[in-house]
Amino acid sequence: MKHDAAKCWTPGELNALMRSYQVAAVLAAAAELDVFSRLARGPSTARALAKRMTCDLRSLTILMDALAALRLLVKKDDRYSLCPGVAEVFTADGACTCLGMAQHQANCMRRWGQLASVVKTGRPAKRIPSVRGAAGDRESFIAAMNNTSAPVADAVVRRVRPLEFRQLLDIGGASGTWTIAFLRARPSATAVLFDLPPVIPMADRRLRAAGLRDRVRLVPGDFTTDPLPAGADLAWVSAIAHQNSRKENQGLFANVFTALAPGGSIVIRDILMDETRTGPLSGALFAVNMLVGTKGGGTFTFGELREDLESAGFRETAVLHKDEGMSSLVVARKA
Repeated sequence: MKHDAAKCWTPGELNALMRSYQVAAVLAAAAELDVFSRLARGPSTARALAKRMTCDLRSLTILMDALAALRLLVKKDDRYSLCPGVAEVFTADGACTCLGMAQHQANCMRRWGQLASVVKTGRPAKRIPSVRGAAGDRESFIAAMNNTSAPVADAVVRRVRPLEFRQLLDIGGASGTWTIAFLRARPSATAVLFDLPPVIPMADRRLRAAGLRDRVRLVPGDFTTDPLPAGADLAWVSAIAHQNSRKENQGLFANVFTALAPGGSIVIRDILMDETRTGPLSGALFAVNMLVGTKGGGTFTFGELREDLESAGFRETAVLHKDEGMSSLVVARKA
């Protein structure tokens, strides 16, 4: 998105922009409470649903009326049902589910609500668990990563050229979405998925469901403190660089450099900012998300990533693909 000329705003536009959080808050609450999954089983009154969900009746009724006003629910007499298409997106088993991402965005909203305080103090927002609890929030985050990555993974992997590797190291590999895409693209290859111990069972389940468990070694650990498993010739660093400060990325890239086999490559998937840092818009807003959620994270330019990769010893840094969202690709090689 270009910002070549200043926009002339009207009072109505600015007020509408200010109120835009309201719809998102209603949808986030419904996702956290899993209202849509419950109604996917069949229409219900607010009273019956409140009893099953142990919710306050007045509060749940107001929430469901708002969802009906947004045309996410249909209200007939005192019974509510889902509008067409809603179950496919906002239930866990939906054909194109984004329930995990909706629940994760609810957590993000709690941090964004503290933005002024964060800007004043320079400290990230206080983390407030959802009604699902800390473990539920972690599960939602991992599901959210799969919600956003699974639909694009095969296409993004095809942009990694040349796609020649014998062993993949998927760093922070979550529940295996990218490992699955890479192994499907290279039937002769194997992979090592490295992530925090609570995440490993989620990866195990998804890899088994994909029929690829026998080609993947699961290694629990923390890439900020632990050495990475050695020997891979392709390291995949997807949506991780933005969580770190540049100093933290330099340490991560050095860790990757040590682990890679000679001649191996690192590929970074992330947002890539232009030199002004005002574009793409998604990147500027995501930098705010990192401001409220991390101590030093942000979104970076290609020049910054190149400097940090080369400080770790990498060479031949290049942009494989430029994307308006999270799927820009930067590659570098261990000479």
